[in-house]
Amino acid sequence: MAKRKNKYSFVNELYEGVLQTAEVTQKGQVRIKRSDLKAQIENAFLKGAQTAASGERVRFPVIGALVRKEVKARKSGKGTNPFTGEPMEIRARPPTKKPRWSFPRSLKETFGSKKNW
Repeated sequence: MAKRKNKYSFVNELYEGVLQTAEVTQKGQVRIKRSDLKAQIENAFLKGAQTAASGERVRFPVIGALVRKEVKARKSGKGTNPFTGEPMEIRARPPTKKPRWSFPRSLKETFGSKKNW
């Protein structure tokens, strides 16, 4: 059976990391060190950011999604300073790839509701 490349899942990545670091005591309780848990969360976020940089949209539950945005090149030209009115030279800008974060509707509504202020 051939393995195919799956989409990145923050929850699955974190789950697998926690399973690797979790220890079971003699009483059958699961213990995870706070520092190990913090490291696993950071690793999952970093891997998600690397995946988003490669062009895939990465969703983080409840807090939003990260995607790469391609910014077009801009030619150089002449313009005026809006504060002084003096003519100025506008530099050219090469095409770039920048991160873009989008928030879920529920989070936007929480911040937009005046009862939460």
